Amino acid sequence: MFPKAASFRCQRNQRKLDPMYVVPVTDLGAEGLSDYSGLTDVALRRVSEPAGGLYIAESSKVIARALRAGHRPRSVLLQEKWLAEIEPLVADYDGPIYVAESELLEQLTGYHMHRGALASIHRPPMKSVAETVAGARRIVVLEDIVDHTNVGAIFRSVAGLGADAVLITPRCADPLYRRSVRVSMGTVLQVPWTRLSDWPAGATELKDLGFHLAALALDDRAVDLDVFAVDAPERVALLLGTEGDGLSPATLSHADTTVTIPMMHGVDSLNVASASAVALYALRAR
Repeated sequence: MFPKAASFRCQRNQRKLDPMYVVPVTDLGAEGLSDYSGLTDVALRRVSEPAGGLYIAESSKVIARALRAGHRPRSVLLQEKWLAEIEPLVADYDGPIYVAESELLEQLTGYHMHRGALASIHRPPMKSVAETVAGARRIVVLEDIVDHTNVGAIFRSVAGLGADAVLITPRCADPLYRRSVRVSMGTVLQVPWTRLSDWPAGATELKDLGFHLAALALDDRAVDLDVFAVDAPERVALLLGTEGDGLSPATLSHADTTVTIPMMHGVDSLNVASASAVALYALRAR
């Protein structure tokens, strides 16, 4: 699939990086590099990453957050000039660090790597819904949001505005897809989250756990967000729907309250990521 150069060598680096070892890459068909091939193919990564038990962390900052969260790398890929920056982050890591020239890395990944490094990381096991939301007061449920950028931006809002957890429906985009992780600035690695096995049937479980389901949607019967926030219930699950159609009728039928953000100048709604930030700010625990 990729053009092969003269050789591929795996050797202990002389920089005393034990227990790490640096692998100079000259052959893009070599074993161990397949985790990084064709990263711009969204459909392929959406299918292969969760099934393969891996995700890709991009940049030293995101890799550092993944390691702080206790996630275990399988390998690291970078240009040699970034090696000194990565060294302290992976001091206890015993896997390969693949090093290659910029042009070779671009052939492998399908894009210009300008953020320093990539790491292929083992996914942690998914927790149950009850474990994920234990002790939470504000959580977010993402129903079938398929844009990875929006998912990442919502996670960043959750982390920055004090919500406690995120639940995603079966058809929602993968929060650990490379773009989601990057847009979230790595917060998908620190915010508790899990995937619901069934939705909207899972709404019943959330009610049983004591959550008031607040659906953010356009509806003639909706309560203005600022009015709802004045006396918001102790535990609120904010339901956010797809970028185009919003929440499904079935989900709206399970909601305890439908909430809308008051708008001006003939604009009826915000992008779902922007709407999440506004709603979470209004509902933040005081």
